[in-house]
Amino acid sequence: MSTALHMPGFISPPSRDPKPVELAAVSEIMDDCEPETYLGLVFYRPDGGCRLWHAWTDGGDVLGDQIDGLALAAGLDAGDWLHIGDRHSTVRDRGRIRIQVHPLRPILADVQAGQRCTEERRAGLYRLLDCAAERTGQTPPAVLPRWIGFGPALLNRKAPR
Repeated sequence: MSTALHMPGFISPPSRDPKPVELAAVSEIMDDCEPETYLGLVFYRPDGGCRLWHAWTDGGDVLGDQIDGLALAAGLDAGDWLHIGDRHSTVRDRGRIRIQVHPLRPILADVQAGQRCTEERRAGLYRLLDCAAERTGQTPPAVLPRWIGFGPALLNRKAPR
């Protein structure tokens, strides 16, 4: 036996735009998180691609931007961002969604305390960049890229061309 939902006057046109469904999922996931949290969500698509969403719970956007300002002023780089982010993130999967949850207060504490990436990990990142540069015929960077960010000002900024 099957049941159907019947809503007179409502016709849902088919759509290939996944954004409304993704937005609803992001909203639902955010409801399960504490305030002052940054979420990085990856939606894996059936065609093999993916879409990244950035989301912040109450106060997370302001705190994330504050953290980024302090980190940039202190000269922290992408290696430090990876190290500090890994110390405090939890990762879980929900179907085709990978969810990274970053509570921002402990990240702020690490940035204020001057927490840095280990030299071993930093060396590994340089090896990765050297390999990528070799494969693409580019010159490897002399320094690691800047701090990636936990706030909307950095994460939503378009990369220079």
